[in-house]
Amino acid sequence: MSVPAQSDPILPHAVKLAPSILSCDFARLGEELQAIAGADYAHVDVMDGTFVPNISFGLPILAAARRASSLFMDVHLMIERPERYLRDFAEAGADGITVHVEATQHIHRAVQSIRELGKRAGVTLNPGTPLEAVRPVLADVDLVLVMSVNPGFGGQKFLPASLDRVRTLRRWLDELGSSAEIEVDGGVTPANARALADAGATVLVAGSAVFGPDGGAAGLQRLRAALV
Repeated sequence: MSVPAQSDPILPHAVKLAPSILSCDFARLGEELQAIAGADYAHVDVMDGTFVPNISFGLPILAAARRASSLFMDVHLMIERPERYLRDFAEAGADGITVHVEATQHIHRAVQSIRELGKRAGVTLNPGTPLEAVRPVLADVDLVLVMSVNPGFGGQKFLPASLDRVRTLRRWLDELGSSAEIEVDGGVTPANARALADAGATVLVAGSAVFGPDGGAAGLQRLRAALV
């Protein structure tokens, strides 16, 4: 884990950075992962073309990323009935697995299965789904992911209402005495990173804001500098 800058303690919660490899150059996957070696997590977006209107990648890419990097593999499953593949993703190299409340009829069971596999369990929901949908499992998860765009494609604009969702989740988790992370994914840039941290986010996912023309290392540094 990276060492926080001296001014970071003014933030109420430490903030981790999780570049999304969806935006990297897959012809250079190993090099791209090395460029973001200073990150805290590598975020892996898996899309099935059914739950979301796009197909990204699956088990072989995760396995390749696992071989190329020692970063924590933060896997976000945007797929129908994710419980069918939890063991496969765990065995391919996932360190944490996040599932959507909308994608399974048995969210408690899915969360329990992830934990039984020895992985960090996360839950998430689409921007149009009421935040109350995740409240029944907050005491059982290690991470709650706030989607700040409609999932399916990279490079979308941040939905400002996501800030209030982060604040609400922060309050609920604090009331529970939970140490679960609050992760935000979608349209995260240096321009809104600090506001998200101030709202209570502890993990920021960024794709195109990191893997820009000047490379992942420079993009990661810009994002980190915005939090100071």
